[in-house]
Amino acid sequence: MTAKASSGPTHAAIPSDGAWDATLSLLREGYYFIPNRCRRLNSDIFRARLTLTDVICMQGPEAAELFYGDAPLTRQQAMPQTVLRLLQDKGSVQQLDGDAHRHRKGLFISILMAPGEVERLRHAFRREWLARLQSWENHEKVVLIDEVHLILTRAVCNWAGVPVGDSEEMATELAGMVEYAGHFRPGTVGALWRRRRTERHVRKLVAEARAKRGSVDPSLPLNRVAAFRDVDGEALSVDVAAVEIINMLRPVVAVGRFIVFAALQLHEKSEWADLFRNGHEDRLEQFAEEVRRISPFFPFIGARAQEDVRWRQHIFPKGQWFLLDLFGTTHDPKLFPHPEVFRDDRSISWRDQGYDFIPQGAGHVASTHRCPGEMMTVELIKESVRLLSQETFYVVPPQNLSVRMNRVPALPESGFVIEQAKARPLL
Repeated sequence: MTAKASSGPTHAAIPSDGAWDATLSLLREGYYFIPNRCRRLNSDIFRARLTLTDVICMQGPEAAELFYGDAPLTRQQAMPQTVLRLLQDKGSVQQLDGDAHRHRKGLFISILMAPGEVERLRHAFRREWLARLQSWENHEKVVLIDEVHLILTRAVCNWAGVPVGDSEEMATELAGMVEYAGHFRPGTVGALWRRRRTERHVRKLVAEARAKRGSVDPSLPLNRVAAFRDVDGEALSVDVAAVEIINMLRPVVAVGRFIVFAALQLHEKSEWADLFRNGHEDRLEQFAEEVRRISPFFPFIGARAQEDVRWRQHIFPKGQWFLLDLFGTTHDPKLFPHPEVFRDDRSISWRDQGYDFIPQGAGHVASTHRCPGEMMTVELIKESVRLLSQETFYVVPPQNLSVRMNRVPALPESGFVIEQAKARPLL
């Protein structure tokens, strides 16, 4: 349903959470905060107070269309400062609207969705995994999330043309931006400090690329961002260019969480590993998409009304804060029967560009805030499944594989420990 500007009083009552302030409930319930209240209130929209601020919480395809359609909404001032500073930062494409957003987004689409670039990153990931696998043989056990963060960091920096230096340090920096963005914890201050260090490093690389223009490979993502002209025809500031380069590196490292959840599915349902070990590639992409649907990634996204907005029978004033429930929408039983059951026959795909399967945003990627890296995400999950099932022998020892749903972003508690890891012998 298309939203449009209007004015006047709200014409329909919106159910209320009822709490004076629900911030502590959000911290306790995490991913289930919005779905729990939608069920209790029998509504896909309700009003709440978070951090003493009125917010409209929503889920479902119609709400996704509001967020990712042509409604006058902005992502500015819509999420906590830790999320802004660690995941986006000021001046980034996510903070832009209208023509400025579409123009800057075109840069990301031309890099992240180009078939040649996707394949180049996938091959870099495979190379780094197989190289790292040799070192696993010298350890009694390894924690998969830590190893995958390192592998992805090396792969994406190689792909982007970013000299990585100390790759373990860079992996800690990029992974920390994701780990500590959900809410303020003791490690958040350190993550913010490390992000600033990463920004300084990338700013130097941008300045060097511009100084050497003509003698650098113009096809590398680092150099393409350094040379990019914004909608006003001017080059990005060094600060903003560094932010946008990090906005290509960090999301790839974040895919490590999906990879761990894929490994968890292979462990809990060994028939999947057997299937892929025997070469059934025809089911690999649907497996990867179901991993994206069922796994708790980021729970919701925020927006604010730039002017009065009419939606259904409701009229929301300028400045109204909204939260769209990404997790609840991909777990809605009306959209996905038995949503907690892992199935590869749901016929879901990032290619649909719709408003129901929205783990990384909704709508048409070229004109909305939908993530342009979904194709890369799916290909990296697929390649990790190949590597886990076909190239890597390992044993999963007893450990705590439970997932705390009030940890944002979520992970199995142990990080998924594997033992006796080594290259799988050829049959």
